[in-house]
Amino acid sequence: MSEKNFLNIHVIISHNPSCLNRDDMNMQKSAIFGGVRRVRVSSQCLKRAIRKSEYYLNNLGEPSVRTRDLNRLKEIYARQLKDSFSPDFVSEVIDRIAGAGKFNKKDKDNDKGEEDSDDKDTKGKQAVAPWSIMEVERICKVIQQAQAQGEDLDEKSLKKLLEKESGPLLKAMSNSIDIALSGRMATSGLMSSIDGALALSHAITTHAVDADIDWFTAIDDLVVDEGEVGAGHLNTQEFSAGVFYRYASLNIRQLAANMGGATRPEALVVAAHLVHLLSTVVPTAKQNSFAAFNPADMVMTSFSDMPLSAANAFEQPVERDRKKGGYLIPSIKAFEDYMDRVYTGFGLDDRKAAFSLWNTALEPKKATLEELKKWVMNDGV
Repeated sequence: MSEKNFLNIHVIISHNPSCLNRDDMNMQKSAIFGGVRRVRVSSQCLKRAIRKSEYYLNNLGEPSVRTRDLNRLKEIYARQLKDSFSPDFVSEVIDRIAGAGKFNKKDKDNDKGEEDSDDKDTKGKQAVAPWSIMEVERICKVIQQAQAQGEDLDEKSLKKLLEKESGPLLKAMSNSIDIALSGRMATSGLMSSIDGALALSHAITTHAVDADIDWFTAIDDLVVDEGEVGAGHLNTQEFSAGVFYRYASLNIRQLAANMGGATRPEALVVAAHLVHLLSTVVPTAKQNSFAAFNPADMVMTSFSDMPLSAANAFEQPVERDRKKGGYLIPSIKAFEDYMDRVYTGFGLDDRKAAFSLWNTALEPKKATLEELKKWVMNDGV
């Protein structure tokens, strides 16, 4: 059995009326695909919902901290590392990692003073970056040990030292699985760039959507009690219902490397949790008003030699079932037909399995999501 490096995850999920992801005009995000408007949930929105979910915390640990506010980060990390390092030392190491404060090379080149650069670096000039406390702790130890041995740690020598420590550093970051999955781009300081292992598409509806507008009011109880009419607040909110297609491709070797040289079975445990997350996590936006907490209706996973999206199954927008109504069953049928065409046409020999709440021609079909996760953990056998 050949080692397939990519795990493709396809999810069809129907949401009742909701507004899960909005744009700068407070309208639902959307996209034109196949010449018609689809409602869209961005990959960034899905990733954050996954990272902040209870399932992630309980099964994959604490996620990274994504911030550009270094002052606040220093306060938090200094408290958490107080038994090992002084607050000033932790603060200096964070500045070194971020290339901030007196370690800001651009300000040095421009002959700006340390005092001037400190305030600007804490927030305004920094990009939002994912931080791992395990990584900061490891770098603190490396610098502390080097200083104890009397080494002169200028920027160049410290970079060389950390390059030698790249393996243990990645290992230390293995608790920050979201960084191993999504990667990290660093442009300054000692923070290293990490190639992402997960490619996640923007989820779109499988059919055209004409959104509705909710015209809502907030009634002022005291005004009503005095016999007056009229609302204390008036506003509108766009919303819609739809069947969405979610797709993700996971580079298993890249994930194992990002986890500090993990084994394939160790990476597949994370992959199985990712299947669960993509099948159950829903963005939190406007959920107190819409409660669109819908789990997946169909999930198919495949071990493949290449990433393989099935978005084109819905390039021609799915039509509502004329007899029974609804878009869900026709969407699953369109997915099955497209995958059959692709697998036959390209002669693919992927190992694949599916879980569905509804009848499906996809085989083998697992009875529960838990069975599908075990299949993923067992490398598709």
